[in-house]
Amino acid sequence: MKGAAMRYYDLYESPQGQMLLVAANEGLCGVYFDGQKYVAQVAPDWRRDARHATLNQAKRELAEYFGGERKHFEVALAPEGTPFQRSVWKAIHGVGFGQTITYGELAARAGFAGSARAAGAATGRNPISVIVPCHRIVGSNGSLTGYAGGLDRKHALLALEADFPELLPVA
Repeated sequence: MKGAAMRYYDLYESPQGQMLLVAANEGLCGVYFDGQKYVAQVAPDWRRDARHATLNQAKRELAEYFGGERKHFEVALAPEGTPFQRSVWKAIHGVGFGQTITYGELAARAGFAGSARAAGAATGRNPISVIVPCHRIVGSNGSLTGYAGGLDRKHALLALEADFPELLPVA
């Protein structure tokens, strides 16, 4: 990891619960649901900034997404991870709105055919929920397996994209 770059953060209230948004100078580096696995912890040197341009753009685009008005995100991304993880996250980013692919297909798209389990592990470490749509990755039989934000949220996000808003609320 590079030197300690300044981090900015803010909170966003989504229909699926509070989200922590984190940005660096290069772009958005984290979008985490409250309570999800592998959530970043706000460090003492991070600065909360409700007016940070990247964070504001992310909040606006997330609001449009949850409101059914946005199918593609444009905010600059700067996820931190290994080269393998970044290649998997880039492949996830290419999965279109309302589509799903299997972990095996994801591994192949990332250039690592036959590495479905490793692609699944990298997917679980995706630091940019919703915007890098790991909820669109499903098990080989189409089942909703594993989601760091919880399977209820995965189901709700896929329902939103399938235009079944009555399925959206988390119980």
